[in-house]
Amino acid sequence: MLRSVGQREVTDEDPRVTELRTAVSRLRRELAAHPAEFPDRAIAEDELAALAAMTAHGTPEVPRLRNSLLALAGAIGSVSALSRGLSQVRAAVELFGGPGRG
Repeated sequence: MLRSVGQREVTDEDPRVTELRTAVSRLRRELAAHPAEFPDRAIAEDELAALAAMTAHGTPEVPRLRNSLLALAGAIGSVSALSRGLSQVRAAVELFGGPGRG
């Protein structure tokens, strides 16, 4: 579809999914550009790929999102250069809410 400059594409996609997809994509790029190797880099890449796949098929399941976020945080939580991107992914996951704790 061609659009004129300044026009936005009209979609009926859930804005939470769009936000999560954007945050995941950004963190994937940051991780790919990060020069240092670290022990759990492959885990981080796998979890980001899983999150990206979840956003490609409608609204993801909250428990799966949270599990992926937990694994991702464990894998890259100590890499300070990626902390902002990880925080953005966490914020996007939190938009989905979820079952109450307690």
